[in-house]
Amino acid sequence: MAPTSVDADAEFEGILSGKDAHILGRFKGEILVTGKLVIGEGARVDAKVTADTIEIAGAFKGELSTRALILLDKARVDGSVEAKNLSVRDGAQLNGAVNVGAATPTSAARPAATG
Repeated sequence: MAPTSVDADAEFEGILSGKDAHILGRFKGEILVTGKLVIGEGARVDAKVTADTIEIAGAFKGELSTRALILLDKARVDGSVEAKNLSVRDGAQLNGAVNVGAATPTSAARPAATG
């Protein structure tokens, strides 16, 4: 199944939910994705986001909660970040409160593995 996509020429305001999503245009609101969210180069997102994996190449402002956050070289992030894993490429900018390695709402909902 193809991911939900907000085209580069599109502007969207509201709540986006689903499995996977690609934002290439402008988005404002809330994003709840159970899979991977990609914020493409040139995209501008102002939102509260919860997703399993988030990859950012564009501009993001707001709150992020994820298991894995990947900031590519042109990423610009302003806001709060909660992530189990964080990867930042040279050139990316991250400004705000960052909490890495702690349990996130996404991972906290899963039972802990013991053994």
